Amino acid sequence: MGSNPLKCRTDPEPSPSRHQNPLEMTAIVRDQVDDRRRRVLLVGTSAAGAVAAAGVAAPFIASWFPSARALAAGAPVQVPVDKIEEGQQIIVEWRGKPVWVLKRTKEMIEILKKNANADFLSDPQSKDSKQPDYVDVKDGLRSIKPEILVAVGVCTHLGCSPTLKKEIGAASDMGADWPGGYYCPCHNSRFDLAARVFKGSPAPINLVIPPHRYDTDALLVVGEDKKA
Repeated sequence: MGSNPLKCRTDPEPSPSRHQNPLEMTAIVRDQVDDRRRRVLLVGTSAAGAVAAAGVAAPFIASWFPSARALAAGAPVQVPVDKIEEGQQIIVEWRGKPVWVLKRTKEMIEILKKNANADFLSDPQSKDSKQPDYVDVKDGLRSIKPEILVAVGVCTHLGCSPTLKKEIGAASDMGADWPGGYYCPCHNSRFDLAARVFKGSPAPINLVIPPHRYDTDALLVVGEDKKA
């Protein structure tokens, strides 16, 4: 099989501390094509890094990850976004935090643009929130590419991790007016699919958009700023 076998496991709540070899664990990738069948795939690699694949009953997802030590120090993470399906979200680890990479559908994008200055949002133009200057906030998308949302999946209230509720309207169990978004069950904070917080939520600001850039149209790099 070779000296660097691919190691995958399904585990509802993985803990990096379970992996004793600091050079073996590199990242957490969660496939959220179907929330009811959310899988967590722990990908083991050598210190040199390897190509990782997320497997059973899910579309192929591959990414190149740095070593665990480099990852903990904040090394950038590469994500091949061309492998992500429309409406699908994966989660990678950067600086010890989950980073969502969501490929939004045309319907999602249209709704976000319609709600660019919506009254139900606390900070629709993200004036008081954290994102790189090169991220477009005027159209309501908070992204470089309209279809790709990159956001730190940590609630700005007390640090919980919200859940993706991408269904629109009553199908989401979030109410008939739900535009699709994220729900934090800890204290009921709500965010749209641009990670903007709803009024009345305990979270004070929108979710953080991390530094990121595109090495190519197909390859996202999380943790590095867009080149001038």
